[in-house]
Amino acid sequence: MILQDEQHVIKWLAQYGALPKTQLIRLLNKPDDKTSEKILRNLKRDLRIADVGGYYLGLDSMCKPEQRLILAVWVLLKFVDQVEPLAHYPAVYPSQLFFLKENTGYEIVVLYEGEEHLLRLLQPEDDLKYIIVLPNISVAPKLRLPKAPCLFATVEFHGGDEPEVIFYSEEAAQNELGK
Repeated sequence: MILQDEQHVIKWLAQYGALPKTQLIRLLNKPDDKTSEKILRNLKRDLRIADVGGYYLGLDSMCKPEQRLILAVWVLLKFVDQVEPLAHYPAVYPSQLFFLKENTGYEIVVLYEGEEHLLRLLQPEDDLKYIIVLPNISVAPKLRLPKAPCLFATVEFHGGDEPEVIFYSEEAAQNELGK
């Protein structure tokens, strides 16, 4: 018999591929990390998941981590208390991840330097908002935004287990450049 939390981990890894162990612990959203670590340890012991390169966990050791998706999951984790465990999943390109929060759909789009044109591929719908993850906020003015509410984010690694995720509104992104 597989526990519900274990089912969630398997579903996430099936959807997203290999993820950092820290992300899975945070996605489980338990009051203490020891419970989440025990869930992951049991799944590894039962050979349902495997180490991938020592840092990631996947359904098997040959899974390849998708860095854009990993960045999108870091952003999702900022809303983990407000999103049901199965209310997020991979989105349609060029977005990486879709989630539901308070009956509103959010798509997370991770752009690298020089990929501003990919936003033209988005097809906004009613009750859909975008979180656009940028390498740095100075890229924001170059973007041609979809006709939908947009929020910007950067994911900055400072050497710890978790990066810092910083959010900017459209106005704040413009003001950031005026400095």
